[in-house]
Amino acid sequence: MKKLFWRSKDVEAVLSRRSFRDVLVIFGPALLLTAVGFIIALQFVKPAPPRHIVMATGTEDGAYRRFGLRYQEILARNGIELELRATAGAYENLMLLEEPDGEVGLAFLQGGTGSQRELPGIETLGSVFYEPVWFFWRDRRPDTLPDLLGKRVAIGEPNSGTRHAVGVLFELNGLGLNDIVAVEIGGSAAAEALLSGEVDVACFVATSDAPYISRLLDDEGVNIMPFVRGEAYTRRFHFLSTVVLPRGVADFTRDLPPEDVPLIAAVANIGIRNTLHPALIGLLLEAAEEVHGGGSVFASPGQFPSEYNVVLPMNKDARRYLEKGPPFFQRYLPFWLAIAIDRLVVLLIPLVTLLYPLFKIVPPTYRWRVRSRIFRYYRALLGVEATLHENPTPAEIERCRGHLADIEERLGNVSVPLAYADMLYRLRLHLQFVRERLEEVAEDTVGSVDPGDRDS
Repeated sequence: MKKLFWRSKDVEAVLSRRSFRDVLVIFGPALLLTAVGFIIALQFVKPAPPRHIVMATGTEDGAYRRFGLRYQEILARNGIELELRATAGAYENLMLLEEPDGEVGLAFLQGGTGSQRELPGIETLGSVFYEPVWFFWRDRRPDTLPDLLGKRVAIGEPNSGTRHAVGVLFELNGLGLNDIVAVEIGGSAAAEALLSGEVDVACFVATSDAPYISRLLDDEGVNIMPFVRGEAYTRRFHFLSTVVLPRGVADFTRDLPPEDVPLIAAVANIGIRNTLHPALIGLLLEAAEEVHGGGSVFASPGQFPSEYNVVLPMNKDARRYLEKGPPFFQRYLPFWLAIAIDRLVVLLIPLVTLLYPLFKIVPPTYRWRVRSRIFRYYRALLGVEATLHENPTPAEIERCRGHLADIEERLGNVSVPLAYADMLYRLRLHLQFVRERLEEVAEDTVGSVDPGDRDS
């Protein structure tokens, strides 16, 4: 019994090897084709987003820097390190974005920045907040910009958005830097110079809650120039908007300012390189909604982020986000898990498309291959049986015996998986049936031969 047991094990091993060979022959090309499809699909999967990006903000005491710190905190919650790069302002930010091999991937840009020229490779995520144009005076309340003639004016730092805006407005009003005493300082330094009397006028393009703006609004000895021709400015420069500083918004108790002040405002936006990873677009806009979506002195809740007054080309992923919200998985899953699933889906769609028809075809092909080893012998059996129905001669009977012997010998070398063994044994039974039928026909043929013929 032990010897028979081991023999059965040997037979099983042989059958397993042959079955594995069958599986390999049939499924191997399908798996190889699938692997090729996987490699091709992999070429269309973007790499995972970087964990470190650089954002150009502005001066250390400016609103850009303050907002950048809030973005930094929000992105850190999702495992992204946002490095803030201090600059003189919007125009330096733009120059950093234009550097071919620069590290800066995104930046705050003042509305209208770069609108006069082509900026290949730079897009925007949308507008995020108003930046009013402020002209603060120490003495009488001014009416128009020509009243600056001969005044000491803080016009902003070089390469700042304030410096550019002042230049544009001066040119429109027929003023040149030779008509004033220009002092190239901005931010807190300009506010200090105004309060100390070093300058007569300080110009800013900044949000109302910038610390130096809040300080000047709180000082009763400082006046704000109203832009009474604000609508005319917006007609000339489409990136400008008219806004109103409401009466008493700075200090209700002292009623500051004492009346509504019409102003003009640029709309700050987030500029990016078009190579910024798409997965970061939604994350940055989520941060923008959290930081700017609640409204401000000049903006109603939900107004920003938006496509309002953008000059740069709108990033397509940002537009999709603003129209439809976050991608499906990012709505319900942590950022990195959502990104992993998104990348996996990109791989699975072509693979499933390829695998489904393949594996619908492969199993029938495998069955056909195994069964063909058996069915091929039925053709020979049918040939023998057809010969038996045609009153064969003794020579034909001998040839049929040879055919049957050859089939039996060949069947000894046929192996099939266990699931198809019954078919092999049915073939053997049919072979035996045809052999018995052959012998019956042979006896009848011998019996029908004339005795005289047999003697001869």
